[in-house]
Amino acid sequence: MSLFIPTYFAPISQYAAIYQSNTITFEFEDNYQKQTYRNRCYIYGANGKLALNIPVKQKTKEEGRKKTKDTLVENDFPWQQQHFKSLQSAYRSSPFFEFFEEDLLCIFNKRYKFLQDLNIDTHLFVADALQIEQQFNKTTSYELISENNDFRPLAIAKKGVDIEMDTYIQMFDDKYGFIPNLSILDLLFMEGANTISFLEKINVNLS
Repeated sequence: MSLFIPTYFAPISQYAAIYQSNTITFEFEDNYQKQTYRNRCYIYGANGKLALNIPVKQKTKEEGRKKTKDTLVENDFPWQQQHFKSLQSAYRSSPFFEFFEEDLLCIFNKRYKFLQDLNIDTHLFVADALQIEQQFNKTTSYELISENNDFRPLAIAKKGVDIEMDTYIQMFDDKYGFIPNLSILDLLFMEGANTISFLEKINVNLS
Protein backbone atom coordinates (compact mmCIF):
# COMPACT_ATOMS: atom_id res chain seq x y z
CA MET A 1 0.00 0.00 0.00
CA SER A 2 1.24 3.48 -0.85
CA LEU A 3 0.18 6.54 1.14
CA PHE A 4 -0.29 9.96 -0.47
CA ILE A 5 -1.70 13.37 0.43
CA PRO A 6 -4.30 14.62 -2.06
CA THR A 7 -2.86 17.72 -3.73
CA TYR A 8 -3.88 20.23 -6.37
CA PHE A 9 -3.01 18.85 -9.81
CA ALA A 10 -0.11 17.07 -8.15
CA PRO A 11 3.47 17.27 -9.44
CA ILE A 12 4.87 14.68 -11.82
CA SER A 13 6.76 12.94 -8.99
CA GLN A 14 3.52 12.14 -7.17
CA TYR A 15 1.88 10.66 -10.26
CA ALA A 16 4.98 8.61 -11.01
CA ALA A 17 4.66 7.08 -7.54
CA ILE A 18 0.89 6.66 -7.91
CA TYR A 19 1.21 4.98 -11.29
CA GLN A 20 3.84 2.58 -9.97
CA SER A 21 1.79 1.65 -6.87
CA ASN A 22 -0.49 -1.35 -6.61
CA THR A 23 -2.74 0.19 -3.98
CA ILE A 24 -3.37 3.89 -3.37
CA THR A 25 -4.41 5.32 -0.01
CA PHE A 26 -5.05 9.03 0.49
CA GLU A 27 -4.32 10.66 3.83
CA PHE A 28 -7.57 12.17 5.13
CA GLU A 29 -6.59 12.81 8.75
CA ASP A 30 -3.56 15.11 8.41
CA ASN A 31 -3.34 18.68 9.68
CA TYR A 32 -3.29 21.41 7.05
CA GLN A 33 0.14 22.91 6.38
CA LYS A 34 1.14 25.99 4.43
CA GLN A 35 3.67 25.99 1.59
CA THR A 36 2.59 22.60 0.28
CA TYR A 37 1.00 21.27 -2.87
CA ARG A 38 -2.27 20.91 -0.97
CA ASN A 39 -3.33 24.27 -2.36
CA ARG A 40 -0.85 25.03 -5.15
CA CYS A 41 0.64 23.68 -8.33
CA TYR A 42 3.34 24.91 -10.69
CA ILE A 43 3.01 25.25 -14.44
CA TYR A 44 5.27 26.58 -17.21
CA GLY A 45 4.17 30.13 -17.96
CA ALA A 46 5.47 32.63 -20.48
CA ASN A 47 7.81 34.03 -17.78
CA GLY A 48 8.98 30.69 -16.46
CA LYS A 49 7.77 28.68 -13.48
CA LEU A 50 4.36 29.94 -12.38
CA ALA A 51 2.54 29.10 -9.14
CA LEU A 52 -1.23 28.69 -9.12
CA ASN A 53 -2.38 29.13 -5.51
CA ILE A 54 -5.80 28.27 -4.13
CA PRO A 55 -6.80 30.77 -1.43
CA VAL A 56 -8.01 29.11 1.76
CA LYS A 57 -9.82 30.53 4.75
CA GLN A 58 -7.37 31.16 7.56
CA LYS A 59 -8.01 29.46 10.88
CA THR A 60 -8.59 31.54 13.99
CA LYS A 61 -6.49 31.21 17.15
CA GLU A 62 -9.49 29.64 18.87
CA GLU A 63 -9.68 26.91 16.24
CA GLY A 64 -6.11 25.73 16.70
CA ARG A 65 -4.89 23.16 14.23
CA LYS A 66 -7.22 22.38 11.38
CA LYS A 67 -7.31 19.17 9.39
CA THR A 68 -6.87 19.41 5.64
CA LYS A 69 -10.26 17.79 5.09
CA ASP A 70 -11.86 20.65 7.09
CA THR A 71 -9.97 23.42 5.28
CA LEU A 72 -12.30 25.77 3.42
CA VAL A 73 -11.66 27.36 0.05
CA GLU A 74 -11.81 31.16 -0.02
CA ASN A 75 -14.20 32.01 -2.84
CA ASP A 76 -14.47 35.77 -2.31
CA PHE A 77 -12.58 36.42 -5.53
CA PRO A 78 -12.49 34.51 -8.84
CA TRP A 79 -9.36 32.39 -8.36
CA GLN A 80 -10.79 29.59 -10.53
CA GLN A 81 -11.27 31.93 -13.46
CA GLN A 82 -7.70 33.20 -13.00
CA HIS A 83 -6.25 29.68 -12.86
CA PHE A 84 -8.10 28.54 -15.96
CA LYS A 85 -7.03 31.64 -17.88
CA SER A 86 -3.43 31.01 -16.83
CA LEU A 87 -3.65 27.43 -18.12
CA GLN A 88 -5.19 28.60 -21.39
CA SER A 89 -2.53 31.27 -21.85
CA ALA A 90 0.31 28.82 -21.14
CA TYR A 91 -0.95 25.75 -22.98
CA ARG A 92 -3.55 26.68 -25.59
CA SER A 93 -1.06 25.91 -28.37
CA SER A 94 0.29 22.74 -26.73
CA PRO A 95 -0.38 19.47 -28.58
CA PHE A 96 -3.02 18.06 -26.20
CA PHE A 97 -4.60 20.91 -24.21
CA GLU A 98 -7.72 20.98 -26.38
CA PHE A 99 -8.39 17.31 -25.64
CA PHE A 100 -8.72 18.03 -21.91
CA GLU A 101 -10.04 21.59 -21.90
CA GLU A 102 -13.74 20.72 -21.58
CA ASP A 103 -13.22 18.33 -18.66
CA LEU A 104 -10.94 20.85 -16.96
CA LEU A 105 -13.57 23.52 -17.32
CA CYS A 106 -16.00 21.35 -15.36
CA ILE A 107 -13.64 21.55 -12.38
CA PHE A 108 -13.08 25.29 -12.69
CA ASN A 109 -16.81 25.99 -13.06
CA LYS A 110 -17.69 24.04 -9.91
CA ARG A 111 -17.82 25.99 -6.67
CA TYR A 112 -15.97 24.10 -3.98
CA LYS A 113 -16.45 24.53 -0.25
CA PHE A 114 -13.69 22.17 0.92
CA LEU A 115 -10.16 22.06 -0.44
CA GLN A 116 -10.05 18.27 -0.10
CA ASP A 117 -13.03 17.83 -2.43
CA LEU A 118 -11.31 19.93 -5.08
CA ASN A 119 -8.07 17.96 -4.79
CA ILE A 120 -9.88 14.65 -5.10
CA ASP A 121 -11.63 15.91 -8.23
CA THR A 122 -8.31 16.93 -9.77
CA HIS A 123 -6.99 13.43 -9.03
CA LEU A 124 -10.03 11.84 -10.66
CA PHE A 125 -9.48 14.03 -13.72
CA VAL A 126 -5.83 12.98 -14.00
CA ALA A 127 -6.59 9.32 -13.27
CA ASP A 128 -9.16 9.33 -16.07
CA ALA A 129 -6.77 11.08 -18.47
CA LEU A 130 -4.01 8.56 -17.71
CA GLN A 131 -6.42 5.61 -17.47
CA ILE A 132 -5.22 4.81 -13.95
CA GLU A 133 -7.62 2.11 -12.83
CA GLN A 134 -6.58 1.77 -9.17
CA GLN A 135 -9.32 2.85 -6.80
CA PHE A 136 -8.10 4.77 -3.77
CA ASN A 137 -8.75 4.17 -0.10
CA LYS A 138 -8.92 6.81 2.66
CA THR A 139 -7.19 6.77 6.03
CA THR A 140 -9.40 6.79 9.11
CA SER A 141 -6.72 7.81 11.61
CA TYR A 142 -3.40 9.65 11.42
CA GLU A 143 -0.10 7.84 11.89
CA LEU A 144 3.03 9.95 12.10
CA ILE A 145 5.16 7.04 10.95
CA SER A 146 3.49 4.73 8.49
CA GLU A 147 4.43 1.11 7.91
CA ASN A 148 3.38 1.50 4.30
CA ASN A 149 5.18 3.15 1.39
CA ASP A 150 4.92 6.69 2.70
CA PHE A 151 4.84 9.24 -0.11
CA ARG A 152 3.25 12.01 1.97
CA PRO A 153 6.47 14.10 1.86
CA LEU A 154 5.83 14.62 -1.86
CA ALA A 155 3.25 17.21 -0.81
CA ILE A 156 5.92 19.53 0.63
CA ALA A 157 6.43 22.23 -1.99
CA LYS A 158 9.20 24.22 -0.27
CA LYS A 159 11.47 21.20 0.19
CA GLY A 160 11.17 19.69 -3.27
CA VAL A 161 12.14 16.18 -4.24
CA ASP A 162 14.96 14.68 -6.25
CA ILE A 163 13.58 13.48 -9.55
CA GLU A 164 15.41 12.17 -12.55
CA MET A 165 13.25 12.02 -15.63
CA ASP A 166 13.58 12.14 -19.37
CA THR A 167 13.25 15.65 -20.72
CA TYR A 168 10.36 16.51 -23.00
CA ILE A 169 9.54 19.57 -25.07
CA GLN A 170 7.93 22.28 -22.93
CA MET A 171 6.10 25.37 -24.12
CA PHE A 172 8.79 27.92 -23.26
CA ASP A 173 11.92 25.81 -22.86
CA ASP A 174 13.63 27.81 -25.61
CA LYS A 175 13.65 30.75 -23.14
CA TYR A 176 14.15 29.15 -19.74
CA GLY A 177 15.23 25.56 -20.38
CA PHE A 178 13.68 22.38 -19.07
CA ILE A 179 11.87 22.66 -15.71
CA PRO A 180 11.38 19.26 -14.03
CA ASN A 181 8.57 18.11 -11.76
CA LEU A 182 5.95 20.68 -12.64
CA SER A 183 2.26 19.83 -12.28
CA ILE A 184 1.28 16.64 -14.07
CA LEU A 185 -0.76 18.94 -16.33
CA ASP A 186 2.44 20.19 -17.99
CA LEU A 187 3.48 16.68 -19.02
CA LEU A 188 -0.07 15.70 -19.94
CA PHE A 189 -0.64 18.70 -22.21
CA MET A 190 2.69 18.16 -23.98
CA GLU A 191 2.76 14.37 -24.24
CA GLY A 192 -0.84 13.14 -24.02
CA ALA A 193 -1.06 9.34 -23.77
CA ASN A 194 2.74 9.15 -23.93
CA THR A 195 2.80 10.60 -20.40
CA ILE A 196 2.69 7.04 -19.07
CA SER A 197 6.03 6.15 -20.66
CA PHE A 198 7.65 8.99 -18.69
CA LEU A 199 6.00 8.04 -15.39
CA GLU A 200 7.09 4.42 -15.71
CA LYS A 201 10.77 5.38 -15.80
CA ILE A 202 10.85 7.83 -12.88
CA ASN A 203 12.41 6.69 -9.62
CA VAL A 204 11.07 8.92 -6.86
CA ASN A 205 13.78 9.50 -4.26
CA LEU A 206 12.57 10.65 -0.84
CA SER A 207 15.91 10.33 0.95
